[in-house]
Amino acid sequence: MAVPKHKTSKMRARTRFSNNSKLTAPTLVACPQCHELKAPHKVCPKCGYYDGKAVVATENAD
Repeated sequence: MAVPKHKTSKMRARTRFSNNSKLTAPTLVACPQCHELKAPHKVCPKCGYYDGKAVVATENAD
């Protein structure tokens, strides 16, 4: 079994986990049809519109 030759410093050990602190909240934009929040460049899950056109038929389409 491999054994480390030297002690791992606190800085070196903590930098392994530093990328977890760079997470950001997802970007949300308002749908121009129903004004619900949705991911940009995606079909609106509530009304089914994308780029001003009905793309997906939904049960509660207005």
